[in-house]
Amino acid sequence: MNKLLLAAFLLVVAFPASAGGGDKAFLAARDAFQAGDLPRVTQYARRLTGYALYPYVVYWRLSLNMDQDSAADIHAFLDRYRDSPLADQLRAAWLKKLGKAKDWRAFLAEYPHLERKTVALRCLALQARFAQHDRAARKTARALWFTGNSRPASCTPLFKQLAARGGLTAADAWARFRLALEQGNISVAKSIAGYLPRSRALRGLGKVAADPQRFLRRRAFDFHHRQGRELALFAVHRLARTAPRRAAAYWEKIRRHFSVADQAYAWGQLAYRAARRHDPIALAWYGKANKKRLHPEQLAWWAREALRDGRWDSVLAAIRAMPPAERQQETWRYWKARALKAKGQVTKANALLAVLSVKHSYYGQLANEDLGEAVGPLPTNYRANRREIAVVEKRPGIRRALLLYRLGMRYEGIREWNRAIRGLHDKALLAAAELAYRNHWYDRAINTANRTHALHDYALRYPTPHYHLMTAYTRKLGLDEAWVYGLIRQESRFAAGVRSSAGAYGMMQVMPATGRWIAKRLGIRHFHQRNLTNLDTNVAFGTYYLKHVLDLMDDQTVLATAAYNAGPLRAARWRAARPMAGAVYVETIPFTETRHYVQKVMSNAVYYASSFGRRLVSLKQRLGTILGASTETQTDGG
Repeated sequence: MNKLLLAAFLLVVAFPASAGGGDKAFLAARDAFQAGDLPRVTQYARRLTGYALYPYVVYWRLSLNMDQDSAADIHAFLDRYRDSPLADQLRAAWLKKLGKAKDWRAFLAEYPHLERKTVALRCLALQARFAQHDRAARKTARALWFTGNSRPASCTPLFKQLAARGGLTAADAWARFRLALEQGNISVAKSIAGYLPRSRALRGLGKVAADPQRFLRRRAFDFHHRQGRELALFAVHRLARTAPRRAAAYWEKIRRHFSVADQAYAWGQLAYRAARRHDPIALAWYGKANKKRLHPEQLAWWAREALRDGRWDSVLAAIRAMPPAERQQETWRYWKARALKAKGQVTKANALLAVLSVKHSYYGQLANEDLGEAVGPLPTNYRANRREIAVVEKRPGIRRALLLYRLGMRYEGIREWNRAIRGLHDKALLAAAELAYRNHWYDRAINTANRTHALHDYALRYPTPHYHLMTAYTRKLGLDEAWVYGLIRQESRFAAGVRSSAGAYGMMQVMPATGRWIAKRLGIRHFHQRNLTNLDTNVAFGTYYLKHVLDLMDDQTVLATAAYNAGPLRAARWRAARPMAGAVYVETIPFTETRHYVQKVMSNAVYYASSFGRRLVSLKQRLGTILGASTETQTDGG
């Protein structure tokens, strides 16, 4: 690194407010970095030494020139900017360079200081320990093997060494082979086949995955060897993803070729797939599985299907079979209490509910209501004062975060912000949340206010930006504004300019296809998806679509919430033939993202209604009863 440049960034101790020229030069430096133009980045680094985001320019220069930079250059940056996430990013890149060079002594000296230890870097660290003949590394490396997902390239040498030294057996390879196939990772399964004997017999994996029924119908498997039996098992659970009863019928014809353990394994796969499709036969199939060998997700769906069928004994049995960490989740502590209460064990149930009821969460609210309490007016037991806000505003990380956000570098800004608020006490967190709110960074205001333990400001946890615009549309359409605010809080945390990875736009996350459909319905000509970034248009279209799905879903708010996230057809398909408690419907939504989404939206709505001073409607009342799929409606949307 240029010695003058190194001296310059070491001498920077203040972060004066940026000027427009500094902003432009910084963004130009970013463009140069993205283009891999080291000379231009170096030029901008010399110009921006007094600029608040100067560390980023130095980081970009070091990243582009890492092969030439010395350890002293790297360590100077790591020491000077240890309060920024850039330090950990640079350290990770430096460790990858050391690993590539197999400089294991330097690697092991630096690795303990790394905060975010990715799997790729963990595998490099294990390679370093292997090179140092650390015998304990073998056990850690083995633990990384057992996953159905792919592992980074840095893990491959480890696994090869383990296999060569007898640390990975054929049984271990078969175990991971099954994990990969359960998750549908065919390419991973094919790579694992290389660790197995007679791997050529497994080359038909792709064809079985494409048409499992064809292979089951033809019985095109060699049952005399494990390779053939594993292919048949895969065909059964692959078909079960879409047609569990048909898969079970084929399984009945071939199961005699399998061991008792393999038969129990297959029934567990079939039961899990049937439960996710809300087929009541799942409970009978769970009865044929080995409960001790079911993975946590299979056990969760045993409990969910039992809930849906009203079998409280089975709910308790499924929860008892879960690993301790799963049993301690709020979800299963709550449903265990409900099951105990249904069986008349009220004292035990209330003891569980009492512990949960203090939680600021969906299940905490339900537990509170089960005990006869309800959410009242939300207190503001602490509001940050001017001095506290000024102190937080002076933190370099906060200043960098706010400037990055203003420049449209939202991801980098969030990383800086989260690093800057780490370890802050409640008063400082609320001051930071207020500062974020004043800068219209609502998602950071909510996220930061949510972190407090003893002091709270619910106006920051549940903010109401753009209130007049929102109410103009909600009142026109007859929508419950607390519900709409609760939904937007979950959709985007009021980030108006965001675009999701799925392509949804704006505060209400409207998809372009939905926008075109609404524009056509409203007679709007020359619509373009970029119109959805306009706040007024986004709210107009989002509330219109929300009203549409509410009407489609028989005015049932829970169904409409699910429909807004996953689509009306799915939300309707998840209903049962008979009425069921809204909480049970929500708990048995097959999509994890949608299930959590609906829980949070409905929970948010309770708090928003309280903040608006509206008539108290409990969470249970909002969840209500979901009418049977064939029932002609009429229910109250609140």
